[in-house]
Amino acid sequence: MYIEREPKVRKKNRLSGYDYSSAGCYFITICVKDGHEILADIDVGANCVRPSLSGAGAVIESQIHALSEIYEQIYVDKFVIMPNHIHLMIAIINDEPTQFAPTISRIIKQFKGSITKKIGFSLWQRSFHDHVIRNEAEYRQIWQYIDENPARWREDRYYVQM
Repeated sequence: MYIEREPKVRKKNRLSGYDYSSAGCYFITICVKDGHEILADIDVGANCVRPSLSGAGAVIESQIHALSEIYEQIYVDKFVIMPNHIHLMIAIINDEPTQFAPTISRIIKQFKGSITKKIGFSLWQRSFHDHVIRNEAEYRQIWQYIDENPARWREDRYYVQM
């Protein structure tokens, strides 16, 4: 017996009608496909401040630093590379918006693509999560979250106990 099912509809990740090339700060999370912990190691027994990066993690770090060279209108304000995901705070400074201003989606697509090209295969889960940082209090809270993320790895929703 064949049961016809409705096609799976993907949930929209972006705010409807929001201009993701507008000046502001964005909190981005990008995950490794299937949750594989291949970007870094964290010593969960110690109070880890900075994960030990793998080869792929080191490539990602270099590409994070290259983003502001590729896109003059942006800078990465804060980031952390975790074993199976990364967090970024990306600031867009559009003093003079142009027709070709980069959007967060374009920036992340280029970023993921450049890493895939450098390491020879795709690490990434489809899409990414974003949050528009709306005020100073959110900014400080997210900064602290990124800063403390390695030390709280066991409590992280992406942590998989082996």
